[in-house]
Amino acid sequence: MSPTPSVVVPATPEPAKATWTDADYPAMGWHDCRIHGLSLAEHSDDGALPQVRLLIDLDYIVRWADPVEPGHHLTFWISPATLVFDGAWGIRGEFGPLFEQLEIADIHRLDPTDEHPEPSWHVEGHNFGFHLRARGFRQHLRSAPRLVPRKVLTSDERGGVSFAERSFQPG
Repeated sequence: MSPTPSVVVPATPEPAKATWTDADYPAMGWHDCRIHGLSLAEHSDDGALPQVRLLIDLDYIVRWADPVEPGHHLTFWISPATLVFDGAWGIRGEFGPLFEQLEIADIHRLDPTDEHPEPSWHVEGHNFGFHLRARGFRQHLRSAPRLVPRKVLTSDERGGVSFAERSFQPG
């Protein structure tokens, strides 16, 4: 009788931090992250003119993991997250046929080609794409990563759609 292979559940990845900014951009990746909602909101500090903010509710894949059991599909450590672009302007884009969910292929930061100092951001999806100008971003991981056998959290696992800008407290 051959021994039964043991199942090893990977250790929970502990993110170094739960709030990321555009300074962390080179270390981040959004490939296959699912978007659950988009919001344009105005925000004003100290009575100044309101600034437009683009908020994106997404499932951030913290880490792709080997299958829990050999021969099975990859598993994923995912946190619900809010990606915020402050001072957003020049927002434009298009959506293709929406028979599929919105899934990010990549987010590109492009140097300005005009007199404005803000970089251009290109959120590229499999069936959509949009560009905007913004001085930077913040991304809040709203809860610790959860190991799931798919690249998306269920509504219950993520706590529904949310644009909350609070990060969980690691460790």
